[in-house]
Amino acid sequence: MFDVAPTELLLVVVVALVVIGPKDLPKAMRFVGKWMGKARGMARHFRSGLDTMMREAELEELEKQWREQNDAIMREFPRIDGADLPAPSAPVNIQKDDRERPAEPNPAEPETHDVPPRDGPLP
Repeated sequence: MFDVAPTELLLVVVVALVVIGPKDLPKAMRFVGKWMGKARGMARHFRSGLDTMMREAELEELEKQWREQNDAIMREFPRIDGADLPAPSAPVNIQKDDRERPAEPNPAEPETHDVPPRDGPLP
């Protein structure tokens, strides 16, 4: 679309050198470079915004498909309410022993030795 041949670029540089002059050419090139950077940044931001919108549209489409499939499954297999369940049988009473168990003793303390550890490798 914006194809610039090397000869056209050389012609632009020569015209800029003649019109602007060799003294102010670096300043002008810096100015043009800054504006090119800003333009590229804006284009990048615009492109990322479009990509985000496309991803959101895809997610909405997937959500819609999921909702439709979920509704179809729910129609095919209706929910079972409590009214459709059989009545529970008589409750079973489990009686505890009247005797209480003795409390568990505290766990034994670890066995310790009065001998200090030796330096060196372990046996």
